[in-house]
Amino acid sequence: LAKCAVVEPGSTVLVAGATGGVGQLATAKLLERGYKVRALTRKPDKTKQLFSNHPNLEVAAADLRQPETLSAVVSGVDAVCCCTGTTAFPSNRWEGNNGPRPTDYDGPHNLLKACPKSLKRFVFVTSAGVERRTELPWAILNTFGVLQFKRDSEMALEASGLPFTILRPSRLTDGPYTSYDLNTLLQATSGSRQEVVLSATDSLFGEASRIAVAEAIVQSLQSDVAENRAFALSSVEGDGPGQDAAKWGKLFSACYPSGAGAARSTVSV
Repeated sequence: LAKCAVVEPGSTVLVAGATGGVGQLATAKLLERGYKVRALTRKPDKTKQLFSNHPNLEVAAADLRQPETLSAVVSGVDAVCCCTGTTAFPSNRWEGNNGPRPTDYDGPHNLLKACPKSLKRFVFVTSAGVERRTELPWAILNTFGVLQFKRDSEMALEASGLPFTILRPSRLTDGPYTSYDLNTLLQATSGSRQEVVLSATDSLFGEASRIAVAEAIVQSLQSDVAENRAFALSSVEGDGPGQDAAKWGKLFSACYPSGAGAARSTVSV
C-alpha cells in the first residue's frame, strides 16, 4: 500500500469559505502553524482585511458555483479545506443563489472536479445528521435538502480517489467572529467546553465549538490516521486536546481500531 501523505507546515492549503465561521478560524490556525494559505473567496477585500494582509496569505477571487473560475486557484496547492455552508432554512444568507443546493452540492462538486490528482488531502466539513436524515430532529433540519446535499458531496469525495478527511460537527457554537482580526481569532477559546469527542459514525448530538472544528482540520492534515476517514465531532466539558498532536492522534486512532472488521468507536481524551 502507498504510504499515507501528511501535509506539513510550509505546504500550500486552499481554504474555501475562509471568511465563514469555521473557515476563518482554520485559516488563522494554519497561518499560525506556518502553512501558506490560499483563501478562495468572492470578497477579496474583506478577506485581506480580516487576516491583516498576512505574508503567507494569498487571496484568490473565485466562485465555487462557477467551475470556470477554479482551475487557477487550485493549481499548485497541496491540500484543500472546504468549509462552506449556508443555513438549513430560508434566510438572508440564501440571497444571491446561496441556498443549500448551490452551496452544499454544486460548489463542493465543482471544487472536487477541479482539484489536481496530486492533492495530498481534501478536508471537508459537513454536519452531524448526514446519515440520519430520516430521523428526528434531523429530518426537520433536512426539510430543504441541506443534509442530503452534504451527504451527496461526501460520497462524491469518497469516490473521487483523492485522499480525504470528513468532519461532521454537531451544532456549531463559538463565533462566527466575522469582525475580528487575526490576533483576536487566535485568542478565542470555548470556555470550559474544550474536551473533544470524536466518533467514526454519525452518532453524536450536542454542540461543537468552531474552534475545535478548526483545530481538527489542522490536526487532520498532519495525521496519516485521519486519511480517508470520517469523524463526527462534539465539544463537552473538560480540558480537551488543545493543540497537542499526540492527543489528537489518539483521538483519530481510537475511532478506527486496527484489525479487520473492528468496530468503529466513539472516543474522547
